[in-house]
Amino acid sequence: MLTMVNHQPGTGLSKTFILTLGVGIIFGFSFAYVLLSVVSWEKADLLNNIAASALTGQYVGHHDPHSHEDIEDLSGPDVPLSFHSTDEDFHKGEGVLAESLAKEVRVLCFILTNPTNHQKKAKHVKATWGRRCNVLLFMSSEEDKTLPSVKLNVSEGRNFLWGKIKEAFQYVYEHYFDQADWFMKADDDTFVIVENLRYLLMSHNSSEPIYFGCRFKPYVKQGYMSGGAGYVLSKEALSQFVERALRDKSNCRGDSGGSEDVEIGKCLEGVGVQAGDSRDSLGRGRFFPFVPEHHLIPGHVPKNFWYWKWIYYPAEEGMNCCSDTAISFHYVSPNMMYVMEYLIYHLRPYGLHTRLLPTQHTNSNKITEFPYNKSGPLDPNSS
Repeated sequence: MLTMVNHQPGTGLSKTFILTLGVGIIFGFSFAYVLLSVVSWEKADLLNNIAASALTGQYVGHHDPHSHEDIEDLSGPDVPLSFHSTDEDFHKGEGVLAESLAKEVRVLCFILTNPTNHQKKAKHVKATWGRRCNVLLFMSSEEDKTLPSVKLNVSEGRNFLWGKIKEAFQYVYEHYFDQADWFMKADDDTFVIVENLRYLLMSHNSSEPIYFGCRFKPYVKQGYMSGGAGYVLSKEALSQFVERALRDKSNCRGDSGGSEDVEIGKCLEGVGVQAGDSRDSLGRGRFFPFVPEHHLIPGHVPKNFWYWKWIYYPAEEGMNCCSDTAISFHYVSPNMMYVMEYLIYHLRPYGLHTRLLPTQHTNSNKITEFPYNKSGPLDPNSS
């Protein structure tokens, strides 16, 4: 039996509207919750705002290329990871030339860090790539015997980086000048493939007044090297910087302010230190200011981003972005340090032992190739 219900004009429409409104509110809150959760998770993605800028036409983060704010709250494992074997033990003898270069091309690496990052970041550099340097130092404003770190009489913070780098190089010059041929500065979120660094440097004499890194255009006539990607000074360049540049107040900024990479670029140019070309024979870069993903994935870094305007040499995206003998990447989180350590030094495709790679970039069009493996370039005269 059907019961008839009196229908008032407009009642049906009103109920539909209320139902639609309720569903809309629920959906809206749900979407907002998911979005906020994703944004929170993506904070660990070192340059996540780059993708958003492609949609808005304006870059919404990393206005300052010297900022490390996106990874300041990231930390790695409490205890540094150990691997089943070291590259040196398991693949002994594979990289004949690489092993000799470790003795012949002596590299001192010093890491700019601070007391907050001693255990969050610096110790993971020490546990991974840092141990391949001939000398490894950590520059901070506090002593830490577990690293150990060098206590510099400096203030911490981005506004004092120029003062800190001056003190660091002065310390290295006074205490370690005779223990290395090349002197590499890196941040505690930079990952360096030291074997490839030596490969680049082996055809240069450390008595040359030269330095290498990721070369940017502005501020300095010959360009300057990105601080985050790391840069390496020859013995002669270090000597010129400390003995001449820093003593000439008209040549170098006298206070502690300013961007350390720009300021040292000005100082080095002023005393005739050459900004070197670190590209390989195919014109691909070796020092990089971002994590590999941001150089490898096309469109990840929008074309209106400062990087494309500042980079000194033509650069590409995708698999041809980077040299097969790349040296450094920046904004590498502590956990990613171990991922890169594994992928570079331990993971090996079965049956793939050696392959041909071009030598470093030269001014001629001639490309000389010789066998290369994960440990480094092999002696071309060896079997």
